[in-house]
Amino acid sequence: MLMVVKNQLKISWLSIKYALIREMLNKTTFLTNIIFMVLNNASFIVQWIILYSLKDNVGGYTFKQVLLLWGIASGTYGVAHFFFKKAFSLSDTINTGKLDSYLVQPKNILISAITTDIDTSALGDMIYAYITLFIYGVTLPNFLLFTFFCIIGGIFLTSISIILSSLSFWFSKSDIIADTGNGLMTNFATYPDGIFKGIVKILLFTLIPVGIVNYIPVRVMVNFDLGSFLIVIMATIFIVILAFLVFYKGLKKYSSSNLMIAKI
Repeated sequence: MLMVVKNQLKISWLSIKYALIREMLNKTTFLTNIIFMVLNNASFIVQWIILYSLKDNVGGYTFKQVLLLWGIASGTYGVAHFFFKKAFSLSDTINTGKLDSYLVQPKNILISAITTDIDTSALGDMIYAYITLFIYGVTLPNFLLFTFFCIIGGIFLTSISIILSSLSFWFSKSDIIADTGNGLMTNFATYPDGIFKGIVKILLFTLIPVGIVNYIPVRVMVNFDLGSFLIVIMATIFIVILAFLVFYKGLKKYSSSNLMIAKI
């Protein structure tokens, strides 16, 4: 079992590595995508600088805590879209029959399907994430915690996309649901949870679980709490297992389009 997992991870890593090499063939485009993503993210901080010049805190967050929130959101997004880019277009892969080529390979179908390409601009998100951490104030413990939350958050975000995209096995046009869900996860991630009240706040910790990916990690980094830390880990394990179950349940209903495209 461990050997199978090891081999699958090795194959996935090679897929990502070769995809990165392909992207780096055009160094100008490669670097431009990264730099402009960093600048794009940084531009949104201007609105917070203006806002915090008028108020000391927003939703219970100081300016540095908002930076930390943005950092975790960017890092999470970066990890998800760099390593698992295809998870965010999985609906298209299913609907157009492009899943066929993965079915005949001696590899895990789901992992292979979501790790065959990368988004180079996501490197800009990850770089920006660590820039915000250094502004916040970096120490070895919070550097390790930050890195851990970005990785586990990226896996969580990817799993959500897999679950929503897998609805395509049952419903046509479900890609709209997947796109909407992914958009909500990204859009709410950069706003302090203190500004949300009532049912909206409940939704952000349940149906739209931004709280698990972003808000709780910020609280843990500001004031470490073992219980909250474990909640993030357990929730991530649960959502990953659910993603695999939903995908493979739906795969039984998959109809081949006889479209065979070689994947190396």
